[in-house]
Amino acid sequence: MNRAYRLAISGVLTAGLVAGGAATAFAAAPAPAAAHKAVAAAKPAPKPALTAQASAQAVKAWQEFRVTGKATAIKPGTTVTLQQQKGTKWTALPAKVTVNKNSTYSMRVKLGIKGKNTLRVAGGGAVSAPFVVTVR
Repeated sequence: MNRAYRLAISGVLTAGLVAGGAATAFAAAPAPAAAHKAVAAAKPAPKPALTAQASAQAVKAWQEFRVTGKATAIKPGTTVTLQQQKGTKWTALPAKVTVNKNSTYSMRVKLGIKGKNTLRVAGGGAVSAPFVVTVR
């Protein structure tokens, strides 16, 4: 124990003895091992995160494909939505599913806008990395 800590403990013990007995003094003294463990055990909660990938990189117009992924630190039952980038804005598409008890999701998607479509999945306070599906 370092000197400052010993002095602090002896001051608490002395104050406890003067105030009303040894039981008070020992109850007021902090337990150094327990205090250290409590600080070490307090870890920050993981941040919500989503992954997303398409089952195909290129499809015909209105051909069905799947978007699947994993949800980290997001409760099962949380709704995730497919979003499409239009200019600098992200627009929600009518493709929504809930995260299952295994923290994964899978949704069926059909796109009709020909060309490169930049997509992502959002929900539960997280967004996935964007990915591209080309519609021919």
